[in-house]
Amino acid sequence: MRIGFFGAAGEVTGSCNLVETDSCRFLVDCGMFQGGREAYSKNVNALNFDFDVREIDFVLLTHAHIDHSGLLPRLTVMGFRGPIYATLATVDLLKILLPDSAHIQEKESEWQLRHQRRGNTPQTRVVQPLYTVQQAATALSYLRPVPFGAEFNASETVRARFHEAGHILGSAWIEVTAAEKGHSRKLVFSGDLGMSDRPVIHDPEKVVPEADLLLVESTYGNRRHRPIDETEDEIVSAFEHVRATQGNLVIPSFAVGRTQEIIYILADLVRRNRIDPIKIYVDSPMATSATRVTLDHQELLDDEAIALRAWAEQHPDKVKVEFVGDANASRALNEVRSGAVIVSASGMCDAGRIKYHLRENLPRAECCVLITGFQAKGTMGRRLVDGAPFVRLFGQTVPVRARIHTVGGLSAHADQPALIDWLRGFRKPPKHTFVVHGEPGASQAFVAAIKEELGWKNPRLPQQGEFVRV
Repeated sequence: MRIGFFGAAGEVTGSCNLVETDSCRFLVDCGMFQGGREAYSKNVNALNFDFDVREIDFVLLTHAHIDHSGLLPRLTVMGFRGPIYATLATVDLLKILLPDSAHIQEKESEWQLRHQRRGNTPQTRVVQPLYTVQQAATALSYLRPVPFGAEFNASETVRARFHEAGHILGSAWIEVTAAEKGHSRKLVFSGDLGMSDRPVIHDPEKVVPEADLLLVESTYGNRRHRPIDETEDEIVSAFEHVRATQGNLVIPSFAVGRTQEIIYILADLVRRNRIDPIKIYVDSPMATSATRVTLDHQELLDDEAIALRAWAEQHPDKVKVEFVGDANASRALNEVRSGAVIVSASGMCDAGRIKYHLRENLPRAECCVLITGFQAKGTMGRRLVDGAPFVRLFGQTVPVRARIHTVGGLSAHADQPALIDWLRGFRKPPKHTFVVHGEPGASQAFVAAIKEELGWKNPRLPQQGEFVRV
């Protein structure tokens, strides 16, 4: 058996692993690289993939985030015709995310071409969409929903089971049993793991006792998240600033998972009288759709989320949430100079409506920008976190005068202690452990922590494009 690493090896995005047995070949995830121009080059390089997609029998998908699913349309364009297995909620979310990803790409390409024709931008090669909305729709037809906990036959020799990962709605870590030459091997793919004791969705399920092969994420493998009470204090501080200075609070947010959690946190702060009653503008059509999907999957919500929703329905004057629909309504928010709480995508500030809100509010010292999630290297969000005095938006230089608040306690990724705790579920170390989905420093620190705290001898960092026989 061989496993190939075609993404998220030595970096955070682009998760894609190829497993080859003597009887089948399958992928675990097929994600898009994210993080500016460098990421686009990597995606272009992936347009033809480094393997024959027509020989792939099926795909197992851990969750719906684009860095795990975003190249599925390209896979089908290149000739893949097998099933793509995912949880029910993941399938529902992909119906939103993949067409939206294609739409953003098409619009970005159109914007570049239009501005070049007007002479507003340099005459460089226009970035072409990686795939179209129609191609994204075609990829959706290959999705096969599977309930959590149900073992299924992915092929004649491979069985799989999805377990709750606690990262976003529908996210799973995957248990795979693959038969080869009369022997069965247990493979575990963590996908992205969430924190325990967090609101909205269920906690990550503990791992199986044994495995021959483990791939584990390490996004925050080198740190401990800020305690939730300190995170709440930071949010309250941002609110107090914009109330006192009559500015706006802008919150870049991933449409799936993070937006719903932010709504929960803000409503809970109002319920506990830590902040005044508020009105939240959710300016993201995708976040609106994702929230609807979340409410449709009540079975995946935890008790805290259900109880808070009941409170909000009983106190409609305390928390008002307006889901902004068309572009005209979104543009109208730019005329609001104070008192607005704007939650908008994308979470790393590289695309979507958030860019317009940053353009309007970053130059204003009375405003705050609340960064609530991981910001990949090369993204607009990362530049803001790193303290850039200026950023480029729509070809313009925009000064950063607004306060930038970075809160670490809302990450949808497990921190190092939580990852180590999840690994303790193994009765003995897997025969092969590969640490993936992390920037080099985080992954290296996590390898060291596994060795020190668990006594495992074999964790290692794979290289991009590497094949390993296991």
